[in-house]
Amino acid sequence: MSNSSSLNEFLLLAFADTRELQLFHFFLFLGIYLAALLGNGLIITAIACDHRLHTPMYFFLLNLSLLDLGTISTTVPKSMANSLWNTRAISYTGCAAQVFLVVFLFAAEYFLLTVMAYDRFVAICKPLHYSTLMGSRACVKMAAAAWASGFLYSVLHTGNTFSLPLCQSNVVDQFFCEIPQILKLSCSDSYLREVGLIVVSVFLIFGCFVFVVLSYVQIFTAVLRIPSEQGQHKAFSMCLPHLAVVSLFVSTGLFACLKPPSLSSPSLDLVMTVLYSMVPPAVNPLIYSMRNKELQDALRKLIQLVQCHHQ
Repeated sequence: MSNSSSLNEFLLLAFADTRELQLFHFFLFLGIYLAALLGNGLIITAIACDHRLHTPMYFFLLNLSLLDLGTISTTVPKSMANSLWNTRAISYTGCAAQVFLVVFLFAAEYFLLTVMAYDRFVAICKPLHYSTLMGSRACVKMAAAAWASGFLYSVLHTGNTFSLPLCQSNVVDQFFCEIPQILKLSCSDSYLREVGLIVVSVFLIFGCFVFVVLSYVQIFTAVLRIPSEQGQHKAFSMCLPHLAVVSLFVSTGLFACLKPPSLSSPSLDLVMTVLYSMVPPAVNPLIYSMRNKELQDALRKLIQLVQCHHQ
């Protein structure tokens, strides 16, 4: 294959050779996918329908659930369909669309988690200024900035990746189209541009990470100064879910990107990709609703409403 123009499809990683294992993979992914759809769908509906949850924290949580639904819907259904129909193919356009959406949604989610850290910081450290700093217009602007930054970031990465000539083969060693795997297929030296983009990415990622860490240092310092134990407990229950989600998102993503080549093997790469692309969207709704009484009440009301409607 001389260049990418002659490529009209890619072959994704086959999970298994036997029909039984292919079906096992299909049902396993289906279970995780349905759990993510149900969890995030319930949170979106509960927040949208309950007026008591129309606050900045829940507005950002609704955005997070939308992004989680997007990320898992971009990668998992295609992989499930391939297992079910015993194929590995994805069209060139489909692959480019997958890369674009994955990078867009993950980047937007990371920027949104940074904004959510700022929201928690203002709520705990500057409670008197909360309503002015986190007004509805400011919240919409922050969320829009997270989505727009993710979009621009993805346009740069996707455009750069697919402008490289690909001539090694058309086999992608992953269950969805992932930039590192596609770069392996490139036969040009212009990967230096991608290195430049990666350096910019590292600065961006590190900058957001430092911002989140510093916010939490100040949050915990402020919380420990609260005299009542009940006040401390309330403040911690507001912040810990967000901190858990950020930790899960950053640790799985970082390990997937920064693991040494000596540790690299197709099976480990696959496990890491499943961890960072499928676990957070499925687990985030659980993390957020576990310690949150307001959200639990809203979900309970929503489920009762659905039951009444069916009866």
